[in-house]
Amino acid sequence: MSDHKTTFAKRLKIAMEAAGYQARPSVLEREFNSRHWGKPMTLHGVRRWLLGETMPRNDKIVVLANWLGVTSESLGFGDGDTLREADQRQSRKQDIGQQERELLEAVMSLPVTHRRMVREIVMSFARDTARERESQDGRSLPARRPTSSRAAPAPEDLSATVD
Repeated sequence: MSDHKTTFAKRLKIAMEAAGYQARPSVLEREFNSRHWGKPMTLHGVRRWLLGETMPRNDKIVVLANWLGVTSESLGFGDGDTLREADQRQSRKQDIGQQERELLEAVMSLPVTHRRMVREIVMSFARDTARERESQDGRSLPARRPTSSRAAPAPEDLSATVD
């Protein structure tokens, strides 16, 4: 077993626990696959990450790091910031109000396809808000790229689509 794989496994466990998750394969599989848009990882595959038998590819390390609130460099290569950043993320979570917590729990209880739709909607609102702020400051953002080839119905058209 390679030393860098073993130390990655230790950093991954530390980051998971600091973010409030149990360092268990079932937890890692569920949380990773709910955030990764590529081919899902198997329980056996993520178990091997936690045991230090294998390391994920860089694109998967980025997903893990974003989820756990650490940099991909600190998680993948260990620059010493993993714990500090994880602790900072945990303190930010404590600043979230009860309504936001309930909303996040409700979203996380949705099937993956529905969570992706909610994410697209929220990200669209966030981009629009950022664009409005930038235009008020006299700066402009690049044109918005379409997220799909099919346009979403306008809110007033949604009632017509319900059977």
